Amino acid sequence: MSRKYLPEHAQPALLALELAHKEAGHLRYSQSTLFALPIDLAWVQSLGERPELAEKVEAFASRFGRLQDHLGEKMLPRMVALVGERSKTLLDTLASAERLELLPNADAFIAARRLRNALVHEYMHDAQTFLDNLWAAEQACNMLFEVIATAQAEMARLGLAPSAQNPAQPPLDSTAAASKR
Repeated sequence: MSRKYLPEHAQPALLALELAHKEAGHLRYSQSTLFALPIDLAWVQSLGERPELAEKVEAFASRFGRLQDHLGEKMLPRMVALVGERSKTLLDTLASAERLELLPNADAFIAARRLRNALVHEYMHDAQTFLDNLWAAEQACNMLFEVIATAQAEMARLGLAPSAQNPAQPPLDSTAAASKR
């Protein structure tokens, strides 16, 4: 039996997926340029004196947070609504998305949300914690990219295609960044 969808939710879900692809492209660029650098504790400790490096970190953190926010606040709720599920809170949405197999693990998504906050201020206080969080966020990117690819596959399975005027990008390869480490 194939899952049905509510047609009135198709366009908002498609638009959210399209924006997720665009945000993911920006994050992937920041991820690839930042993590091509030799990041270690000394590197993190030097951020205060190296604004060009701090700017790369800030771009990555901003794009990571923006994509994570978009998925949790826009795309996943719209995907859940598309198949007729109701959710009032982020936790409801994540539980539904996990049950629908759009999200591999709600707890991992929540952990990525905490990383977003830690990346903004932590290097000012504790370089080792910031370094750990930076590497964890780099790994969490793969989960975020996987969520988008899964949503894209679900849209295709439902027979929903992006409009010719606003085509969503092809699914992201979530293994590309993982192979760099």
